[in-house]
Amino acid sequence: MPSNLHKALLTWYQHHKRKLPWRGESDAYRILLSEMLLQQTRVEQAIPYYQRFLQQFPNLETLAQASQEDVLKAWQGCGYYARARNLHKLAQQLVFAGQALPCSSVELLALPGIGPYTAAAVASMAFGEPVATVDGNVRRVLSRLFAWEKPSPKQVQETADTLMAQLVNRRGDRDTPGNWNQALMELGATVCTPKNPSCGACPVAPFCQGKNHPERYPAAQKRLQKSLEMVALVLQGPAGVHLELRQGPVLGGLWGVPMEEDPGALERLLARFGLDKAEPVGAVRHDFTHRKLNIQVYKAPYEAKENPRQRPLSRLDRKILKLVETKSLRLL
Repeated sequence: MPSNLHKALLTWYQHHKRKLPWRGESDAYRILLSEMLLQQTRVEQAIPYYQRFLQQFPNLETLAQASQEDVLKAWQGCGYYARARNLHKLAQQLVFAGQALPCSSVELLALPGIGPYTAAAVASMAFGEPVATVDGNVRRVLSRLFAWEKPSPKQVQETADTLMAQLVNRRGDRDTPGNWNQALMELGATVCTPKNPSCGACPVAPFCQGKNHPERYPAAQKRLQKSLEMVALVLQGPAGVHLELRQGPVLGGLWGVPMEEDPGALERLLARFGLDKAEPVGAVRHDFTHRKLNIQVYKAPYEAKENPRQRPLSRLDRKILKLVETKSLRLL
């Protein structure tokens, strides 16, 4: 790939990059927070969470001293709460050991919740390490550049590494690795999009082997989504709604209404709380990336001791409580 490609993309990025609150940051903690958010959250949604989180936890030290519940409360509504738990655990691990965020991708990989992409992003943007990031945008850009229909992860990563090495050998300045990674991702996010890419506005179109049929590259991947049948039991009393601390990878660490997977979920929930019956309220559907939840919601009177407004709740739990509230108001 000619050196003109590097120059064309970096020049385009300098003039067309979006104004994002973390763009141009050199503080490793802020870069890490932005990358953790962007793992599963769209840019537009991530911005207010990024800003609010930094207001409450402006550095690793304040984050480490916070309770997990306060951290989850700040993350509330953003989803995929394992990200917040890992970020909190990471901060405590480093701060209590008297350490700062490491500057190499290899060391970053050893920290909770940091995978190859995040490690490379932080190391390149904060510390200038010449390591290539590969996300869905980079995969798509490279697949079109080289007309790959079904590239393997190894093929994409090796090509990204080669382009990074060629760039650094030619330029050698400290800011280049981070800018190059961001430029590739920005191109995929704004120009080389999955559908209707703007090839006429693409700065690397002269080098692109797939520009005549861009949507062929890469071939669409099927996303497997497991469907789960669940039952939620909303227990209400004069003091509020009963909540419990959940375990598990999706909503673990968050308080929520009692919920179990079918079959036999309602009977188990009733037995757990010593109840004979519950009133059906309705159904709620909620989609995660790899699973789809179909939840039958019931309610029953109970001497609750928890007020949901005092606990960090997921979007799913707020949906369930809103359904119960709306149904109750209709019956008045």
